[in-house]
Amino acid sequence: MSRIGRAPISVPAGVEITIGSDNLVTVKGPKGTLTQQLSPAMTISQEGSELHVTRPNDAKENRALHGLTRSLLHNMVVGVTDGFKKELDVNGVGYRVAKEGNKLVMNLGFSHQVTMEEPEGISIDVPNPNKIVISGSDKQKVGQFAAEVREKRPPEPYKGKGIKYTDEVIRRKEGKTGVKKK
Repeated sequence: MSRIGRAPISVPAGVEITIGSDNLVTVKGPKGTLTQQLSPAMTISQEGSELHVTRPNDAKENRALHGLTRSLLHNMVVGVTDGFKKELDVNGVGYRVAKEGNKLVMNLGFSHQVTMEEPEGISIDVPNPNKIVISGSDKQKVGQFAAEVREKRPPEPYKGKGIKYTDEVIRRKEGKTGVKKK
């Protein structure tokens, strides 16, 4: 039995969950509303302030979907209550970011500025010129947008210049040592 799928999801006060036909789940909370179509093979039941996910049998596909369905539901509940956040650091001489209106403007050593539009449901905060904080209620959208920002200038292994996640560790390389002359 899936250890993740077996665990109940506690629903905090102020969160309203609607389970429609074919497992169309809508979660409403203080930080917004999330709707997701989950696998119709799984059975989602609400008992008081807990959600339970059960599977019909032990077929390989159902075993895989059991934990996934529970994780997706849990992420929706956490998203509408606390939200998700990714922090990025910008390292490099002359590299900086700024927020102008709903656009993220980045100077990343190119001959031009790189601008990215703030997607719907996601907020971008720039506390200082070398830090980007991306937050929102949908974990998948927050992670995807953070990956797209990082992709504009991924960190390089020699000097560590580029955009990296705050908790990311960059494996550094030594570089050239030169030939010794006699």
